[in-house]
Amino acid sequence: MEILFSQLVQYLSDFLLPLSRIAAMFMVMVGIGVKTVPTRVKVGLSVLVTLLVMPILPPSQFNELFSFQMVIVVLQQILIGVAMGFASVMMLNTFILAGQILAMQTGLGFASIVDPANGQSVPAVGQFYLILATLLFWVFDGHLMMIQMLVHSFTALPIDGTWWPVANFQKLALWGSWMFATALVLSLAPLTAMLVINFSFGVMTRAAPQLNIFTIGFPFTLLAGLVIIWATMTNFTAQFEFQWLKMVELMCDLVGCQV
Repeated sequence: MEILFSQLVQYLSDFLLPLSRIAAMFMVMVGIGVKTVPTRVKVGLSVLVTLLVMPILPPSQFNELFSFQMVIVVLQQILIGVAMGFASVMMLNTFILAGQILAMQTGLGFASIVDPANGQSVPAVGQFYLILATLLFWVFDGHLMMIQMLVHSFTALPIDGTWWPVANFQKLALWGSWMFATALVLSLAPLTAMLVINFSFGVMTRAAPQLNIFTIGFPFTLLAGLVIIWATMTNFTAQFEFQWLKMVELMCDLVGCQV
C-alpha cells in the first residue's frame, strides 16, 4: 500500500506541477490567452498538452504535495509560465504601439474601434497592425515554438523546489525597452514622411496666409498617411521576424537554455 501511495503521489506531482506552468502560459500568451477564447478551452488545452508531454518530461523532484512548500513551488511554476507568455504579449504590443503612433501622427486616430481582446477603444490602424502581427504569429508557428520552449524549460529549469533567479525579473522588465525601440523603428519612416508633409504645409501657410490650412491639409494628411502606411508595409515582416528572434532569445535566457 505504501508503494502504491508513493507512486500515486509521484504521478500527481508529475502532472499537477507541469500543468501549473503550462496553464499559466496559455492563460497569457498571444492568440490563446485573449478574452475571446473561453476559459474552459484554455484549461482543456492545458490539460491535453500536459498529458501529451508527460512521458518526455523529467520526473518531478518535489513530492511533498501536502505542505506549505507545495504552494511556493506552484507559485514558482505559475510565475515561470506567466513570464514566458508575457514575453509574447510584449512582442505583439510592439506593433500595436507602432500602429497607434502612426494613427496619431497621420490623423487616422479619429477612426477607433473596440478591441475585443481587452475591451478598450483603440485606433483602427493599431488594430490593423495587431491583426497582421497575430496572423504572422500563427503563420510562423509561434504557438508551436512556445510550446516547444516550454517543454524544454522543464529540463533546463526542473521542478526541484529551487527559486527562480531574481535577475530574471530585471531581464523581463528590460524587455519593454525593445518594445518601444522596435515600435519607433517600425514607424520612423512614416513619421519622417509626415514631418516633411507638415513642414511643406507650414511653408505654404507662410507664403499664402489666405489658404485655410486645416481645410486643405487635413484631408491630404489622411490620404498621405494611408499611402505611406501601404508603402512601408514591406518592412513589417522583417521587423516582426527581428522582434520574434529577440523574444525567443529572451525566453531561452529566462529558462536557462541555449538558443
